Amino acid sequence: MEIALRAALIAWLAVDPVLSAQLNAMVEEAPARTSLPWLAIAASASADWSCKTAAGREVRIALELQCRGDRSDAAADLVAAVEARIESLPRTQTGFSVTTIRFLRARAEQRGESRRAILLEYRFRLLEA
Repeated sequence: MEIALRAALIAWLAVDPVLSAQLNAMVEEAPARTSLPWLAIAASASADWSCKTAAGREVRIALELQCRGDRSDAAADLVAAVEARIESLPRTQTGFSVTTIRFLRARAEQRGESRRAILLEYRFRLLEA
């Protein structure tokens, strides 16, 4: 279910008109030759979350947004759009259903040459369909 969730999440983000107009890539791994800004899954991990009647997984996914900006709020609107889109992921997916989506933490880091990296971590609880 973890791999299916990763694919569904990237596909859901990629069809958003606001995000697709602002981001050069929305992918599962950091792109090697894509100009900023881009969004990628940095890591994921899953654990059993089964119940008596269905198999389940708790999946944690960390997404990394890379962009440019000298100000600390340079990507605030873009981050808000990403967060809103993640939280609106349809609950019914092929092969599983999403029972909960919960924001866990974020981290922002200023890097050289006006680069910014923002990490967003979410927890998804899934049940097999």
